Amino acid sequence: MRTARIASALLMGLAVLGYSGWLLEFFLPTGVSPVRDPVEALLVTGPPVFRVLLAVSGVAFVLAGPPLHRLGPVQWSARLSSISVSAFGVLVLVQAAYPERSDVLSPLLSVVLVAGVISLILWWPPGWRALAVTGLILVLATWLAVVLARQFDTCEGVFTRLQLLVRAALYGTGGVYAFVKPAPRHAHR
Repeated sequence: MRTARIASALLMGLAVLGYSGWLLEFFLPTGVSPVRDPVEALLVTGPPVFRVLLAVSGVAFVLAGPPLHRLGPVQWSARLSSISVSAFGVLVLVQAAYPERSDVLSPLLSVVLVAGVISLILWWPPGWRALAVTGLILVLATWLAVVLARQFDTCEGVFTRLQLLVRAALYGTGGVYAFVKPAPRHAHR
């Protein structure tokens, strides 16, 4: 159990760091506008480091799923949480390989994240559950903001970056939970 906790914490930490690699745009010349251009434009026109970091993140998310699976209680909602982490990783890997398909992949990433957060709401204890509910609201709000920004062709870059910050914060919170608060191995009755 201790090994699973350490492995999940390290992998989730690596995944979140890699997924936050877009922040390097503020230190590297990219030619991508952080206000107008969606963050995914970094994968297409930016230096290769953005795709490499995204791929590393995807691998780490995929590999974090199995240790998280061992830590959660034996019930479907906890299992869905760990499965959604690995599924998110697979989609991130596909996005790193095919960045020109980000317009399709980004909404799918949001769907997987929403499913994962809902599963957390169903099994996390009350204090942590409140964090998951807040996270769900933020995920849905940033998703809506991105959709509206695209519709009105304004500030899409700002909202896609905000969306990635929210995603990274949620996965970071999940990694912390897995490390500091291991769940019971049985379902509540």
